[in-house]
Amino acid sequence: MSFKIIKKSKKSSARAGEIRTKHGIIKTPCFMPIATAGSVKSLDSVEIKKIGAQIILGNTYHLYLRPGDELIKKLDGLHKFMNWNGPILTDSGGYQVFSLAKIRKISEKGAEFKSHIDGSLHMLTPEKSIEIQQNLGSDIIMVLDECAPYPATKEYINKSLELTSRWAERCKIYFDKKNKTLGKNKSLLFGIVQGGTYKDLREESARQLIEIGFDGYAIGGVSVGEPSEKMFKAVDWTVPFLPEEKPRYLMGVGKPEEIVGAVARGIDMFDCVIPTRNARHGTLYKFKSKSEKLKVHNTNKNFYELLHITNEKFKNDKKPIDKNCGCFTCQNYSRAYLRHLFGAKELLALRLASIHNIYFYLELMKRIRSSV
Repeated sequence: MSFKIIKKSKKSSARAGEIRTKHGIIKTPCFMPIATAGSVKSLDSVEIKKIGAQIILGNTYHLYLRPGDELIKKLDGLHKFMNWNGPILTDSGGYQVFSLAKIRKISEKGAEFKSHIDGSLHMLTPEKSIEIQQNLGSDIIMVLDECAPYPATKEYINKSLELTSRWAERCKIYFDKKNKTLGKNKSLLFGIVQGGTYKDLREESARQLIEIGFDGYAIGGVSVGEPSEKMFKAVDWTVPFLPEEKPRYLMGVGKPEEIVGAVARGIDMFDCVIPTRNARHGTLYKFKSKSEKLKVHNTNKNFYELLHITNEKFKNDKKPIDKNCGCFTCQNYSRAYLRHLFGAKELLALRLASIHNIYFYLELMKRIRSSV
């Protein structure tokens, strides 16, 4: 089995487990820093490993367009290319298809889109998405899906999830055909549940994907503009229909309190651009307590605070961002220095802030696992 549950919470649906991949074991619940084009912005792979990341997320769409999946395959895969020896999950390209709505067309065959780089035309089929991810050497491969917008009519969402299910089946057929002889080097394939903000459609999408059969299941179509309460409802509606013995991945979420709330509902895996994007804008995370444990059944946000490091009040502040933080930034630099770097537009500001925020998110996951 690729997934094993180690412990279950007595106060919620939270669980701690392990996912076995060809590049190592991932302890869950886990957070995946996003390495869009083969790097976590402003950081190198050695730093990411030292911070404590177990797994990173690569972007199929961007790596396909530049430098190209065929080139990465010739250079021994994405792991060697970016000097990362841990597991890699690659998305399918479905979210980029969603975000490029003005320059793409969806059909039964796949998604036709124009490159944001040079305007060239490309067709991303379910089979092509799997092929690209296999060329990259991904440990966890995602099926191609249509990420529907919010809000959308029930009729549209229903047609979209039916298309996603047909694409998922094509992905599975192609994946199985290519993986017959790989044995222990086989990647894992995850299906993606859609259904928007409609309870019956979430259930139907989960049912269709389970009939196909995957190594894990993601909840997609969230974090696309809907409020947190609607996101949580989508999770509440979906989780009961997913196999307990398979990992569950909530795509694109999110804020620290959203992660805590989703873990309490039985989610195992997360990714989001928030920690690095906020870091680049001078917004830093700080725990209010140095406590090792976090109550996963408590979804309020009182366990952390935000520091807007560019504010004038930090000009003479000698303290680190967080005196209890063990990251490289907090051990070596003051708030005043970091504020100065942002004011001077020094690139070091982006690196130090990103190191701290990713460390915070990974520490959050450690506290959650400890609590479970």
